Amino acid sequence: QVKLVESGGELVQAGGSLRLSCAASGRTFSMYGMGWFRQAPGKERESVATIDWSGGPTYYIDSVKGRFTISRDNAKNTVYLQMNSLKPEDTAVYYCAMRDRAFSTYGSYDVWGQGTQVTVSS
Repeated sequence: QVKLVESGGELVQAGGSLRLSCAASGRTFSMYGMGWFRQAPGKERESVATIDWSGGPTYYIDSVKGRFTISRDNAKNTVYLQMNSLKPEDTAVYYCAMRDRAFSTYGSYDVWGQGTQVTVSS
């Protein structure tokens, strides 16, 4: 059974930092691209950042560029999202997800974590 477990979300003041972690099990982690998504109340889920299986090319939505960094440690089967200079508009439930095909840069995600709440107070 493939499983993703996020951690690290909490209440933080604007301008602060958090690091989210996502631990994977049940699949050869180093073969799959990963992504971080978020969903704020009343809004659609959006892709925040993605990283390929080797830790190579990454993608960020414009609103987090220069503030968030996605990384992975394949030895620990874990992907991270370092979030700096947090803003109230970053408040959301953050999810990690694993791509549905090995060594694929495109396509969909078929495994999702349960989510971790990030709340940024002004």
